[in-house]
Amino acid sequence: MSSFDSLDAFVLAASRACCCPLAIFIQIQGFFICLVLALGWALAAYVRRREIRQMKDSMKHGNTFAFLYHDINALEHSSQVNLPRVTVVMPLKGFGEHNLHNWRTQITSLYGGPLEFLFVVDSIEDPAYHAVSRLLADFKDDVDARIVVAGMSATCSQKIHNQLVGVENMHKDTKYVFFLDDDVRLHPGSIGALTAEMEKNPDIFIQTGYPLDLPSGSLGSYCIYEYHMPCSMGFATGGKTFFLWGGCMMMHADDFRNDRHGVVSELRDGGYSDDMTLAAIAGAHKRLITSPPVAVFPHPLATDLNFGRYWNYLRKQTFVLESYTTQVNWIMNRALFSVHCYFSWGFVMPYIMAGIHVAAALKFYSKGNSLGETEFPACGLKLVGCLVVCTIIELLSMWNLTRIEVKLCNLLSPEAPPLSLASYNWCLVSSPLLFS
Repeated sequence: MSSFDSLDAFVLAASRACCCPLAIFIQIQGFFICLVLALGWALAAYVRRREIRQMKDSMKHGNTFAFLYHDINALEHSSQVNLPRVTVVMPLKGFGEHNLHNWRTQITSLYGGPLEFLFVVDSIEDPAYHAVSRLLADFKDDVDARIVVAGMSATCSQKIHNQLVGVENMHKDTKYVFFLDDDVRLHPGSIGALTAEMEKNPDIFIQTGYPLDLPSGSLGSYCIYEYHMPCSMGFATGGKTFFLWGGCMMMHADDFRNDRHGVVSELRDGGYSDDMTLAAIAGAHKRLITSPPVAVFPHPLATDLNFGRYWNYLRKQTFVLESYTTQVNWIMNRALFSVHCYFSWGFVMPYIMAGIHVAAALKFYSKGNSLGETEFPACGLKLVGCLVVCTIIELLSMWNLTRIEVKLCNLLSPEAPPLSLASYNWCLVSSPLLFS
């Protein structure tokens, strides 16, 4: 047997340590996490694929407007004339590279009922104010849209303040209020689909959706994509969910007029995160949150989204868990944070240990030794092989869900340039797994 220097001996000892019962448990747990993610994405893909099949079946039967309604009879004048009034409230801050296009998709909705759009800014000095003013000048005779200046917030986050001011300015006959972030790219039938679900089931408290991130090519954008993908499972249920995304929320306008369950007071008095606060209210009062299968929206990420901005986003998401409405909600948020940390490290640690096993094997082999010798912990390479297999299964499942959601988005927006997986760099997709 060849002699080893101190570094080689350390790596070999570390590899042996990673083959102890506790380390093996941690690595097997990581395999399990990979496979659970793969299963979750497979189930989410099934829900989205089922919606694609329904749309295609409807088109085969002559409904060329299946991207709006599965039943073409819903487009009859007698049905459209009775649609409820919807107010879309968009709290704005700043002006990004994709905002203008996103706003265009929002105000060019093909919803057949009364519809108004309220763009809410904190002051006329906000860059968004001038950009929206120019946009609305182009559509002044085609859409009911206006800008509302909310002023600075004193008791809650600026976004929540803008949302509440928007609600105060909505039409007196509005039945549903639809909150949208400025980074949401709507489909022509999105408002109609969400409204139809609200009409079908009056017990729905909030309807929500989730974005399909379109990475720009930077490492930070792929990290955001990886971070959001596990969360997307909770929104691909095709119905009831416990999750809520503040970028897309449709609610009953009367819940705000009457401050039902304290939705206004809880948000206004110290509210920081709109979705976390409303999800807590829904949980406390056993109210229903749903996410229809068509509520998936293209979300192009900024080209200058670097790793530093991603890290800042993660810090903000962590801080959100520090906000709460009740003691029970605080306990749940702390539990969620603890579970997130545990499984994040449970996911990362097997890759660190795999790196140690591979380094030990290379060191051992480079000294002219056989990997079959008793001093080399052969179980390490077996664990590495299992991790590679589980990772491949996980990445294939994630790729499949992304492929299906891209296809669904293309069907829901037939007038838009088609999305494609060709722009995804799958080498970059795999590397940020450890950071998300």
